[in-house]
Amino acid sequence: MSFWVKTNYFIKRIFPNYVWEIPNHENKVYLTFDDGPTPEITEWTLEQLKKCDAKATFFCIGNNIEKHPEIFQKIISQEHAIGNHTFNHLKGWETDTEEYVENTRKCSLVMREKGKALRQAQGDRDKDNVFELFRPPYGKIKPSQSSILRRMGYKIIMWNVLSCDFDLTITPEECLDNVLKNVESGSVIVFHDSVKAEQNLRYVLPKTLEFLKEKGFVCAKID
Repeated sequence: MSFWVKTNYFIKRIFPNYVWEIPNHENKVYLTFDDGPTPEITEWTLEQLKKCDAKATFFCIGNNIEKHPEIFQKIISQEHAIGNHTFNHLKGWETDTEEYVENTRKCSLVMREKGKALRQAQGDRDKDNVFELFRPPYGKIKPSQSSILRRMGYKIIMWNVLSCDFDLTITPEECLDNVLKNVESGSVIVFHDSVKAEQNLRYVLPKTLEFLKEKGFVCAKID
C-alpha cells in the first residue's frame, strides 16, 4: 500500500492553509465520506451513523447530486455537514486552474439548488455558506487552485487519518487497523461512500463507530 495512512507532520507544516485535524478538548473526531451520494451505500452509511447518534461530513460530487438529489437531501435532513468535492471528481494536478475553479463552482451551485428548499423548511434560509467546505479529489490540488478557492471563501479540508477503504489490495481487517491504530482526539478520518469502497466500508464503519463509542470519542461534523 503506497498511501500515507497517518498524514506526515512535515506535509501539514508545508501546507498550513489546509485543515488537517481539528484539535479540541471534547474528545471529538470527524468522520468524513467522499464521492457520494451513491444509491444504497450512502443510505446505509446514514443508517449506521444514526444508530450511534454520530454526525459526519459528506464531501459530495456534483454530478452524483444531480443524479440522486433525494439522497443528498437525506444527508441534509439528518443534519450532517456537506462539502464540495468538485462536479466531476477532477484531479487538480492534471486540470487547468480555471477549469478546476469553474467545476468547483458548478458543484456549489448544484448543492445550493438541490438543498435550498429543504434548508428553508428547516429554517436555514440565510445559510448560503453552508457548502463552503471543500476537499480536493485525491487530495491533489495546485497552489493556484487552492489560492483562488480560499479567496472565494472555501475552507479546504484534508485529513490526518486515511482509511484506504478504496484500496482493493487491502483486506477489510487492514482497513480497520488503519483507522483504529491512528485515531485520536481531533482526527479527521476519510472514508468513501462509493461502489469501489463498499466492501471495506461495510466491514469497517460499524466497528469503527463501536470502537469510538467505547473509547469515549464524540463523532462530530465539521463546521
